[in-house]
Amino acid sequence: MPARVLVVDDILPNVKVLEAKLSAEYFDVMTAMSGREALDLMAEDPPDIVLLDVMMPEMDGVEVCRIVKGDPKLSHIPIVMVTALSEPSDRVRGLEAGADDFLTKPVNDVALFARVRSLVRLKMMMDEFRLREQTSSEFGVFGDEGGVLQLETDGAKILVVDDSAADGRVIQSTLEAGHNVTVVSEPDRALEAARAGDFDLIIVSLLLRESDGLRLCSSLRTMEETRQSSLLVLIEDTQVDHLVKALDIGVNDYLMKPIDRNELMARSLTQIRRKRYQDKLRDNYQMSMAMAVTDVLTGLHNRRYMESHLGNLVRRAVEGARPVALVILDIDHFKLVNDAHGHDVGDEVLKQFSERIQQNVRGIDLAARYGGEEFIIVMPDTDLAVAQSVAERLRQFIADLPFTVSTEEGKLDISASFGVTASGTTDTPETMIKRADEALYQAKHEGRNRVVVHDPVD
Repeated sequence: MPARVLVVDDILPNVKVLEAKLSAEYFDVMTAMSGREALDLMAEDPPDIVLLDVMMPEMDGVEVCRIVKGDPKLSHIPIVMVTALSEPSDRVRGLEAGADDFLTKPVNDVALFARVRSLVRLKMMMDEFRLREQTSSEFGVFGDEGGVLQLETDGAKILVVDDSAADGRVIQSTLEAGHNVTVVSEPDRALEAARAGDFDLIIVSLLLRESDGLRLCSSLRTMEETRQSSLLVLIEDTQVDHLVKALDIGVNDYLMKPIDRNELMARSLTQIRRKRYQDKLRDNYQMSMAMAVTDVLTGLHNRRYMESHLGNLVRRAVEGARPVALVILDIDHFKLVNDAHGHDVGDEVLKQFSERIQQNVRGIDLAARYGGEEFIIVMPDTDLAVAQSVAERLRQFIADLPFTVSTEEGKLDISASFGVTASGTTDTPETMIKRADEALYQAKHEGRNRVVVHDPVD
């Protein structure tokens, strides 16, 4: 997997050794000899992952990590601290600063490469969502919401799978403050709980006595309900092969036994925050997709989406003789509403008008705001008679019930004019819209609050 790795260490031989090893594995390697140089490089040309020494003069690795993870533009970049420090308190300090892992020298090369590839895969996936979010923010849809470390972990749901009762109690007592922790001892019960649990973090022991913990992790990664959950495994330091396989199948992090409570807490919080960061990016993307095809004021589809959808239906109608009907409707005297009561009241009318459209069309129909006070209803597999009937029912529903607005009177009588047509054998979206628009113009000319039908052209 091609990736750009930034190696940061103030000792040149250490830099050269890591550079040589990573280059041999076909990584593109950048190097920095100080924390400040690393920050400058990242700001100018962000890497895919950082291997960061802790003990450096002027600015140590923990401070560098904290700065990076606090920067919304850089916080998604994985950081692995590589250091001679081996005390649990040292690991916890780095993890609490936002590091994704903390490897102690001498580092097992196989484990290092597996960890780098695992974190790079995760980062590249998030890059796609970040790129889409950036596009949305350029249109003013989303703002800057901070980096990973700013995300809260309260209320996280955690599933623990461990058949050691003692370890299960340690994990639960460590994590239960502020979190919802479920502990099970059997994989079958774990899968059952996972299907209904919507867990942020799942912790699996790879030391299960009667079961294969790796197989359970594989199942959790393929299940729809847990595909996006963070996975953390418990492992012994002699199980390097198991660790490599775990990372390869999508495990996010690991903790060596015996369990250190502080490190367990630090790694768990990191994974919960990363899960919530991914969820935020995913939700923002889905929201931006919805906003790209939706009119913000009314909630109906917008003109661009309607034209694309109509084009597909008209082509299908011409090819297979499956008719599509089109209704254009326009609010009568809407300019007078704005002039007399202001645009806020006009917006209230538009919203209620849109709601009445939605209440009177079928599930297969598409209602869209065409522009201003003009709307279109696209009706698949519908002939002219049915479309006329729907239009007439909607016209009565609009005219017979006054609109509730924030004026002194509190009510406004509103009506609408309708133009209806259906597809012919030689139609295009443009000819259909033009014909329906001509029918709408005729309805306006004949006194408004009426439905006019134009037959298709064969």
